[in-house]
Amino acid sequence: MGYSVVHVDDLPPEGPGGAVRFVRRHLGVGAFGINWFEIPPNAEGREHDEHESQQEEVNVIIAGSGIYRIEGEDVPVRRGSVLRFDPETTRVPIGGPEGLTMIAVGARRGSYDPRGPF
Repeated sequence: MGYSVVHVDDLPPEGPGGAVRFVRRHLGVGAFGINWFEIPPNAEGREHDEHESQQEEVNVIIAGSGIYRIEGEDVPVRRGSVLRFDPETTRVPIGGPEGLTMIAVGARRGSYDPRGPF
């Protein structure tokens, strides 16, 4: 099959606190990781880094607001914020009063072959 499609509302809430929708697994993506996270209002996500996997990660805030605690520093985020993390960087998302919804994309450094100046 040349494509796959899912709707996030059809994916079961999984992971810590049911905050993760495992998009990559349900789409069958093998080139990079991509997942949907819904952090409830005033709740703290899971503190982690990607040292073991060596994935560089980008998180795109698509709804809500809150803070991202990065190496102990609180960084305010809101819809439209885009964050990039080195694999060794410790971080934890914390939902604001309306919660925080984001998409996380990750892959090992060097696995992407840029095409052109884009």
